[in-house]
Amino acid sequence: MAKTYSNKINKIRSFALALIFVGFIIMYGGIFFKESPIVMLIFISLGMLALMFSMVVYFLIGMLSTKAVVVNCPNCEKPTKILGRVDMCMYCREPLTLDPNLEGKEFDENYNKKSSTTQNKA
Repeated sequence: MAKTYSNKINKIRSFALALIFVGFIIMYGGIFFKESPIVMLIFISLGMLALMFSMVVYFLIGMLSTKAVVVNCPNCEKPTKILGRVDMCMYCREPLTLDPNLEGKEFDENYNKKSSTTQNKA
């Protein structure tokens, strides 16, 4: 099965959205423990922590998004943001790079890592 790639900013935003739903599910799980207020309080507190962590993630990706490089996708002609050396278009999932050494090569997220093995690939 082929590995699907997506834009890094969208991945992080999806993670933060999932945290919101998980937080609500945890808080609603506390309803099953109405008889024990301590356990119910623990569930509600854990759910609130997940919601607060989601808020922090949204804030951090917003700050990171302001520093991302905006380019026009050659495929769909829409402006998209790139984080790292390689990324995908937010709209049409076209592989994009700002590194001229990587142009024409197959897309690999490992090009963003600063290890010696990815440097040897290039």
